Amino acid sequence: MAGETLITVVGNLTADPEMRFTANGAAVANFTIASTPKTFDRQTNEFKDGEPLFLRSSVWREQAENVAETLTKGMRVIAQGYLKKRSYDKDGEKRTVYELEVQEVGPALRFASAKVTRTQRSGGGGNRGPQQSSQQSAPQQSQNQSWQSPAPGHDPWSSNANANGGWGNPSNDEPAF
Repeated sequence: MAGETLITVVGNLTADPEMRFTANGAAVANFTIASTPKTFDRQTNEFKDGEPLFLRSSVWREQAENVAETLTKGMRVIAQGYLKKRSYDKDGEKRTVYELEVQEVGPALRFASAKVTRTQRSGGGGNRGPQQSSQQSAPQQSQNQSWQSPAPGHDPWSSNANANGGWGNPSNDEPAF
């Protein structure tokens, strides 16, 4: 999107994402990210919280469903998207709000860990090959995806790493990451 303001926000969810569907069936998940800047106070030799920013955010379609299944209140997230300004009238008073139209979002791993499970796509563009179903059991999934360490002395980043038993699944062209 040319001319749009792309920002990245790191913060915590103030509540579980709210999942809704439009009249034509498109999924949308809404949530608020609270981001509080920290500044170092040299007099007390401590970090102090600044003024928090509460940024209402929305994500659409399949990604919305993934967000609603994955993210919960209090989780620290990293979200990137387009900052949108919206004006409206309420009780004769004009109001303006800023919202984040999320393009990418995920858990922040600074103080947490996550196990990523691929979901099966239900059509649309951008499909890059076979996807794993989120309903498969963990042992089946790890077998089918063939995530493995490279052999000693083997360069996993070489162009023929999959053919030589490196990372990834040699049965398709999809990268391991």
